[in-house]
Amino acid sequence: MKKWFRRIRAALGMGAIWGIIWGLVGGFVMEGIVDPHGEIGDMWPPFFAMLGFAGGMLFSVILWISEGRRRFDELSLPRLTGLGALGGLLMGGLATADLNAAAPFWVRAVVLIAPPILCAASAASTLMLARRAQGQLGTRAELAELEAAQNEARKVLEAGN
Repeated sequence: MKKWFRRIRAALGMGAIWGIIWGLVGGFVMEGIVDPHGEIGDMWPPFFAMLGFAGGMLFSVILWISEGRRRFDELSLPRLTGLGALGGLLMGGLATADLNAAAPFWVRAVVLIAPPILCAASAASTLMLARRAQGQLGTRAELAELEAAQNEARKVLEAGN
């Protein structure tokens, strides 16, 4: 039971972090660049925050299903980015299916293409921030190789003395 609560808390945390970042960045882009005069309204930050929350939660579930018992710091950047893009593709596909049939083609294309790109970038950024926070720039395998090389160097130095 503890494991499930920890996974739910992790998914909610990932969704909250992505929601805050997407809300800030999306709100800035849409209100600052696309709609500088405020004609559309102040709906963009909450809209992107909700999308970011959903994307973060979906990414968390996909990560849990596909990676199982692996820890976050054991994952490779390309694999995690691909899983993020997969979550974005699912999210974009659901949104495209919900669009009105009268929606123009370019709107459907943007709704289908933008979420995978944003989710992949968010997944990669999440891993890079997690590694930076831990002071770790490589995967566990890379760190194990580095430690083995350091032990080998110590042995050579001790044998030479």
